[in-house]
Amino acid sequence: MEECDYCGESFPDEDAYLDHLAAEHEGELGRIDRRRVASHDPGDDEGFELGPTVLVALLVLAGGLVVYVTFFMGGGGGNGGDGGAAREIPDDPLLADAESFPSNGASHVSSGTDIDYEQMPPLSGPHYSRAASGGFYEERLPLGNLVHSLEHGHIVVHYDPDALSAEARADLQNLTSTYDDPWASVTAVPHPEDDPETPYVLTAWQVRLAMDEYDPETVSAFTDAFRGRGPENPVR
Repeated sequence: MEECDYCGESFPDEDAYLDHLAAEHEGELGRIDRRRVASHDPGDDEGFELGPTVLVALLVLAGGLVVYVTFFMGGGGGNGGDGGAAREIPDDPLLADAESFPSNGASHVSSGTDIDYEQMPPLSGPHYSRAASGGFYEERLPLGNLVHSLEHGHIVVHYDPDALSAEARADLQNLTSTYDDPWASVTAVPHPEDDPETPYVLTAWQVRLAMDEYDPETVSAFTDAFRGRGPENPVR
């Protein structure tokens, strides 16, 4: 089943979902969804043959898209998306411990699918079709939804409930209530592991920063650097 990120409606397969996006959400689509819709060919029952002129035109267009994606979207530590390059981290002393990793892709899989993520907490890779809403959570959320949140440009802060200080809780609750744009939210959730190596891990698409102690200034710098700058629909 495919679930629409924009209205929540469910569809039996990807073809029906893409038809729905094209018909109902054309002006709202992020870059990746626009590309998916543009490459989707609903076809018809009778079928048709492409003439030589059309085939040549399609090949030229495809070549142009490859050049565009390679040189303008996939390189230079840009937003990441499906490209393999690591993201560039701003030259800020507060972000000196931040780590950047190549993208593991951004494909959609059915909700409930088991996904073996390369990093934990995950920073990219296959994910569910619906992003988690921003906010402060006391319970763990499915990682497949959180990775989609990262793709949307959310900052996801994973905390160890046993080490969560009153200062950290108050600051995270303030951040999650302040930044609630669907393309630039802050989400705070319990760490997916029972005994994490560090009590706080800040994550954005392809980027993480682990903290032994909660530092509001570092959290603010990380949030400012990456919030709203996910690969699907960057808004900052």
